[in-house]
Amino acid sequence: MVRRHELTDGQWRVIEPLLPASGVKGRPRVDDRRVINGMLFKAKTGVAWRGLPERYGPWKTVYNRFWRWSRNDTLTTLVSHRYGCSPRRSTNSTARSLSTPRSCGRISTLPGPAETWPTTQGASGSCGGHTEPDDHAIGRSRGGPTTKIHLACDGHGRPLSVVLTGGNVNDCTMFGQVLAGIRFRRPGPGRPATTPSRVIADKGYSTQAIRAELRRRHISATIPQRRDQRANRRRRGKSGDRPPAFDPLAYKRRNIVERCFNRLKQYRAIATRFDKTAISYQGMIDLATLLIWL
Repeated sequence: MVRRHELTDGQWRVIEPLLPASGVKGRPRVDDRRVINGMLFKAKTGVAWRGLPERYGPWKTVYNRFWRWSRNDTLTTLVSHRYGCSPRRSTNSTARSLSTPRSCGRISTLPGPAETWPTTQGASGSCGGHTEPDDHAIGRSRGGPTTKIHLACDGHGRPLSVVLTGGNVNDCTMFGQVLAGIRFRRPGPGRPATTPSRVIADKGYSTQAIRAELRRRHISATIPQRRDQRANRRRRGKSGDRPPAFDPLAYKRRNIVERCFNRLKQYRAIATRFDKTAISYQGMIDLATLLIWL
């Protein structure tokens, strides 16, 4: 019997061939499906590792497996290999390419707005490994210690690229890293594509640098202008630049990214950060992304 927050038989058939082999002689490894179900229970409910139900086995086993898989890219690989892309490390240890869309060919991408997520007292003060950012992706903002998730999704609301920063980081400054993390499968053999057909974003991304980068990569942009930018253009009159093209019908689809954030918020361990390290928090996002794509 499949309980709430657990993998169905169909989902398990997809994941099982992608899991790494044990490679350790001696006692057989604890059942992977039971361990992953324990991870999902933790992600959905936000319960402490020690509070996992006994049906998932020793909590320490589930935690150790999650700790190891979140650091050797196993969780990222589960998502990436499912749709034909190999995982790629970013120069920023918290920015990873997470997945590829089911539909082949060029796609539209909907970045942010980046959302700020509160952290608990226990999520501060950890000493991370050599790949951990110095601030553990925790920043001091008006609401206290927070983490900001910069996200891009496809037209079906499935995450394509995620970057973690402190809550005090401006959204538009991470646009390049989010765009660089996008990879998706295209028809035929060859490397995954990295250039979407269109980018739809809100006014927070209406900067000259972002528009110039999108033009350089031949990506259509649907980004409304800020009020001050429109006023400056009217003040210049004929001597000013032409207003950028804007498709109001295409912009109506930007709510898809809001729904993507809402799906992530259904996981309590993501809606409120309990993890001390950014890598572990990213692992929780990988688990949620895996289920969204399945």
